[in-house]
Amino acid sequence: MCTPRINAQTRRISEAREPALTAQAHIRVSAGRAAGLRHLAVSGVMSITCAVLKRCLAVHVGGITEGGSMASSVGLALCGQALVVRGGSRFLATSTASSDDGSLFTFDCSAAEKKVQENKGEDGQPVDQGSDTILASTFSKSGSYFALTDDSKRLILFRTKPWQCLSVRSVVRRCTALTFTASEQRVLVADKSGDVYSFSVLEPHGCGKLELGHLSMLLDVALTPDDRFVLTADRDEKIRVSWAAAPHCIESFCLGHTEFVSRIMVVPGHPELLLSSSGDCTLRLWEYRSGRQLHCCDLASLQEPAEPEGHQRFAVSRIAFWGQDCCVALLCDGLPLVFVFQLDACRQRLTFQQQLRFPHRVWDIEFEEAQGLWVLQDCHEAPLVLWRPTGGPWQPVPDSAVSQRLCGHLRGNWAMLEGAAAVDDGFRGLYKATFDNTSSYLKRKEQRLQQQQGRKRQQSPLPGPPGQCKKMC
Repeated sequence: MCTPRINAQTRRISEAREPALTAQAHIRVSAGRAAGLRHLAVSGVMSITCAVLKRCLAVHVGGITEGGSMASSVGLALCGQALVVRGGSRFLATSTASSDDGSLFTFDCSAAEKKVQENKGEDGQPVDQGSDTILASTFSKSGSYFALTDDSKRLILFRTKPWQCLSVRSVVRRCTALTFTASEQRVLVADKSGDVYSFSVLEPHGCGKLELGHLSMLLDVALTPDDRFVLTADRDEKIRVSWAAAPHCIESFCLGHTEFVSRIMVVPGHPELLLSSSGDCTLRLWEYRSGRQLHCCDLASLQEPAEPEGHQRFAVSRIAFWGQDCCVALLCDGLPLVFVFQLDACRQRLTFQQQLRFPHRVWDIEFEEAQGLWVLQDCHEAPLVLWRPTGGPWQPVPDSAVSQRLCGHLRGNWAMLEGAAAVDDGFRGLYKATFDNTSSYLKRKEQRLQQQQGRKRQQSPLPGPPGQCKKMC
């Protein structure tokens, strides 16, 4: 295994072009710090490495650079009829085909090869060895490859036909998202320090290469179907569109979210459109090359029953698309419900269709093109259920031999799911903290003035009766 090599020139050019966007909506300490970093990048004063600068920035604004979890540690992945369910450090792979013989492939990251870490990190503190929890996973376009990243800073690549572990490579920081190129020659990995690295699939033991960098934590990464553009979403409300061949060249920014951008997806079949979700409880449709927002849906207003004023904030943890009916399904973090929208690509609008409510916590969702919506939930009796639009509204499908076989596999590995869900913290730690010290300052000032006036009254002599002064004279 080897660590990715850092191209400092690429980092400097990319960061120098990133505008101070957050300061327009919120007066934050990070804006001044970010401007200072960009000034250093432009002037070429690089006496301190970019990695150290970004670590200092993250610590200064309270960013999460190491440890923690943004999305659910229990996840579902589907490609064709290949299905993977992950929980904690393990995952199991099977098939949704009715002709499947019940074969099951399992893998435990805790048993995978580990690189020997140094005892000290950059700041002189002991290095966190990680917990082997799987942080993100995905299939390649054809389903021939599967990749995951874990809490021990590893990228593990698999071949799926048949299932075989091809390589275990180390990454610089813990990762939040990953995706394969359409050509399946590379896999892009986004990490918590704001960088995107590319790793070769054809050379499974090759080192990673730094492609681009943000000044804040990345939460998702996507590629266009022609591999021309890399789209990245960060904690500071930005979506950046960069050229894949030259990532320091930025095509556009998609601006409008007021909280961290949790998920992005280039719409399958409509490569000019982008869907994004955020901690501001909105789903937005973009024409990403121009950075133009086409439509915005307020999810909080769609809740049934409606939430009172000051409703609970939530983020979308999964965007799923079904090409058969142009349906968009959204899973909300921490809420047992799924929003279903209809995408009208010609009118460039999203139409709300239905809200699916569940009696149990929903861990993840994914569409299977020929079947419908698979829902992974916290229910031992029926951990995996299938929903379809039967005669109009979406409804659960009665148990079939396939669903019973899949649920049997999950019940046999229930400890994997239950243990991982118990430590899941979701997106709650990513919201910006606001501090209003003006009112408390004015209150303390008023108290000081009252105390000063009280002392003056005590020190001044009491006035005597009229004419007393003349008599004394």
